[in-house]
Amino acid sequence: MSTPEIDKPFPDFTAQATSETEVSLSALKGKNIVIYFYPKDSTPGCTTEGQDFRDLYQEFQALDTEIFGISRDGMRSHENFKAKQEFPFELISDKEEELCKLFDVIKLKKMYGREHLGIERSTFLIDKEGVLRKEWRKVKVKGHVDEVLEAVKAL
Repeated sequence: MSTPEIDKPFPDFTAQATSETEVSLSALKGKNIVIYFYPKDSTPGCTTEGQDFRDLYQEFQALDTEIFGISRDGMRSHENFKAKQEFPFELISDKEEELCKLFDVIKLKKMYGREHLGIERSTFLIDKEGVLRKEWRKVKVKGHVDEVLEAVKAL
């Protein structure tokens, strides 16, 4: 499995998302896309990150940019999380880890002294032509969404 490369076209994918929608990269040509991976619905850091994207959503929209959050949680968990936090963007369920593998975000993590494979908080910016322009790995939530917005403005 190769790691995505900056300034190279990103491979097309199709995934199920909340609101009974299907998301495919090729159908989004002509828009910038921000895809952020987070470990788990309704946990503190993931909630804050989603809220930050929500609060700046209009600014992203004004820049012709769609946002998608992805975790391994199921669709019911996603629908509840999205409704409770009033996210204006869709969440993609990746139980089979297909997108996690495509974006290379499954990493060995330590929690309470035990190792497990989990999603490393990561964000990717794909431009209107479907080219990967920027990636953020090992994301720290505070200030991150502002940084992503600045990167979109710079495209």
